[in-house]
Parts: sequence; C-alpha cells; structure tokens
Amino acid sequence: MELMELFKAALIGIVQGITEWLPVSSTGHMILFNEFIKMNVSETFMSTFLVVIQFGSILAVLTIFFKKLNPFDASKTKIQKSETIDLWIKVIIAVIPSGILGLLFDDTIDALFFNPTTVAIALIVYGIIMIMLENRNKKPSVNSFSEVSYKLAIGIGLFQCLALIPGTSRSGSTIIGAVLLGTSRYIATEFSFFLAVPTMLGASALKLVKTGFAFSGFEWLILATGSIVAYIVSILAIKFLLDYIKKHDFKVFGYYRIALGVLILGILVLAYFFLIK
Repeated sequence: MELMELFKAALIGIVQGITEWLPVSSTGHMILFNEFIKMNVSETFMSTFLVVIQFGSILAVLTIFFKKLNPFDASKTKIQKSETIDLWIKVIIAVIPSGILGLLFDDTIDALFFNPTTVAIALIVYGIIMIMLENRNKKPSVNSFSEVSYKLAIGIGLFQCLALIPGTSRSGSTIIGAVLLGTSRYIATEFSFFLAVPTMLGASALKLVKTGFAFSGFEWLILATGSIVAYIVSILAIKFLLDYIKKHDFKVFGYYRIALGVLILGILVLAYFFLIK
C-alpha cells in the first residue's frame, strides 16, 4: 500500500514537472489527475502536497538559470551584476499583486474554485485567448530584459493574478500578459520562469504555515518523492519549451487546452446524468 502511494506521488510529480512550465495549468492538471488516482491521504495533506511539490520545480529554475540569476557570480562584470539585481527587483515588483491577493483570498479561492468544472472552463477560455493572441502576429517591441520597465513588470504581475484560479496556468497567464504588453515570446517565457521562484516559494511557505509541519514520516517521504520527480522532469520541460518557442508559437497549447477542457466537461456531464439515474 505504501509503495503504491509513493508511485502515485511520483506520477503527480511527473504531471507537475511537465505542466508547471508549459502554459496548460499544473494545478488544474494535478487536481484532475488526483480525481483519478485518489491518493490514500487526508484532504488537508493532499491540498498541501499539491502546492509544496512545486518546490522541486523551483529548484529546476534555479539550477538552469543559476548563473543568470546570481548577482554575485565572480565571472560577471559590474554592469552585468547590476543588471541581474535590476532583474530581481523587477521580478519582486511583479510578484507583489498576486502575493497580496493570495494572502487575502487563498482560503476563499480554495473553497470556491478547486474543482474540475472551474478547471475545464479556465482551460477552454484561456486556450481561446492564446490562439487569438498568436493570430495577431504582432511584432514585439521588447526583446531583452533591459527593455523590461518597472511599469511593464507590474503589468505582467497583474496578469499573474489570473493564475489564482485553477486551470488558468501561472505560466500561461504571465506569458499571455507579457506578449500582450509587447514582449517577445522568449522574454515572456523566461520572465515567467523567474516569476515562478518567489511566487511558488511564497505559496509553498504559506500553505506549510497554515497546515503546520506535523506530517508523519511517510507523509514527508511522499512530499520528498513528488518534489524530486518534479525537479527532474521540470529541467527537461523547461529546456524543451525554450527550444520549442525558438521555432514555434503557442497555438498548439491553446488547442490542447480547449480539447482537454471540452473532454472534462463532457465527462462531468455524463457523470452527472449517470448519477441521476
């Protein structure tokens, strides 16, 4: 039984690692995935697990972009160190809006929106927006991080607030927002990765503080298993997406979101009528 729960944790780690960075909603996928595998743990622990497992994904970003995000790298010039610090300031500024809303409405959002119906609708709506955005074919005006102003960073941060609703996708909302505000896909994607570090650390810390650290030894093992798997898979997913967007747009993710959302709604409707009978 315990081995099966660890296997399920690893599967969720794989889903987290792939979907956290692709604009398809990691939380939404994990909520849906958990509906099928049903881990034999308490609801409180499961809610914590689905958030804390993101820590593995954060470490993947820090691993891949360690030099780029490290202002104390000895190989950097003074100007490069200053630019790195400036980048971090923009990231912190962009995180503030979602951080405030998350602190104020975390419990309300969990109670109202953590369900398959919300996820399905959000998948479809933002899938349509993603396709419409790509069909504009507008040339970006911001092609480097030095061109990302503090005002633009705040704007991207406001778009990230949309990701508080499961199924929206944190990376999807920030990428859509950044592109709408004039950045290139590559800058939008990397900035989304950087935003994930303080955003997900804050979300994980908030969840742990609220639920406490009184987990059993086996529950800690489940958390560790899911996080380690998420870390490994995240590294592969991040590298894939960075290579993918050099030659392709985001339409395929929009179509995927719509197809998955429609499928989920179809299953929910069938389940509803089946239960009535």
